[in-house]
Amino acid sequence: MLVDSPPEQRAESQSAPPTRRAIRAVGLLVAVLILVAVVLASIAIGAKQLSLGEVWHGLFDSSGTYGDVVVGDRISRTLLGLLAGAALGLAGAVLQALTRNPLADPGLLGINAGASAAVVTAITFFGVTSLNVYVWFAFVGAAAVGALVWFLGGSRGATPVRLALAGTAISAALYGYLQAVMITDDVALNKMRFWTVGSLTSATDSTITQVLPFLVAGMVLALALARPLNAMEMGDDTAKALGAHLNRTRVLAMLAATVLCGAATAACGPIVFVGLMVPHVVRSFTGPDLRWILPYAAILSPVLLLGADVLGRIVARPSELQVGIVTAILGGPVFIFLVRRRRTAQL
Repeated sequence: MLVDSPPEQRAESQSAPPTRRAIRAVGLLVAVLILVAVVLASIAIGAKQLSLGEVWHGLFDSSGTYGDVVVGDRISRTLLGLLAGAALGLAGAVLQALTRNPLADPGLLGINAGASAAVVTAITFFGVTSLNVYVWFAFVGAAAVGALVWFLGGSRGATPVRLALAGTAISAALYGYLQAVMITDDVALNKMRFWTVGSLTSATDSTITQVLPFLVAGMVLALALARPLNAMEMGDDTAKALGAHLNRTRVLAMLAATVLCGAATAACGPIVFVGLMVPHVVRSFTGPDLRWILPYAAILSPVLLLGADVLGRIVARPSELQVGIVTAILGGPVFIFLVRRRRTAQL
């Protein structure tokens, strides 16, 4: 069972000025409104330019040309961006709490590398060519690596440092395997070079239906872990004294992150920096309480992902930049800024 929040946090919550809680609640509402605006932009704006009237017509007449673009492409793409963005944001927040590292991201535990290696293996050695098939290889690869990281990190004796080191080592080995196979196999290279950059263009109703149960289950589990992870962030000894079940919480946190990252990566390919940037930025104005960080991350991460996808459609018309490229371009400078600010704060 999950533990209640620590007495210190309950006292802080009870004594916190109502205005601070109100500001957080209003901020959450504003975040929802921003997300709605970005969703509408994702449906209205694309590499193929359509007027608002044509978009509106396409929404209510899916049989025509406009319907094929709006309903058949943009809505599925937007829905997948919503789900994948929320999954990556929640996974990043959970992993940052689990490893006690505010600069951790879903790739830290090797989950993205596991999914990518599994897809390469499916294409090269099993002749898989359909997205609907290798999406399952990606998910199984992510889950297998998550379990391996947990085992190498010490299982019941796992610590944040051991988990991070195990994930880094496995990622390096798997990416080495990935590059070796792709260099020696032209077929794998041609199929993988599009998937590995991260993209929402392959969104279909079938893909969404396949990953939806995993994404929903992972999101529910991640949100339910807010209180026990709050206790663990105070240190193992303090968490034990407060009645937290450390091993169970770590297992569930690893499971939630693996399911969320695995499903999102399987559907979209590895998309970087979303799970790093959003939880870290959110923490700066919500404070360390995961009961606020997780909902904010689940809302603002799709804002970043869909916003980057819309930007990628605009800057390269009539073609487009894949969303994984845009988030990498935007995320690199932001990551450097976060690292420098954290280093300055420690001096």
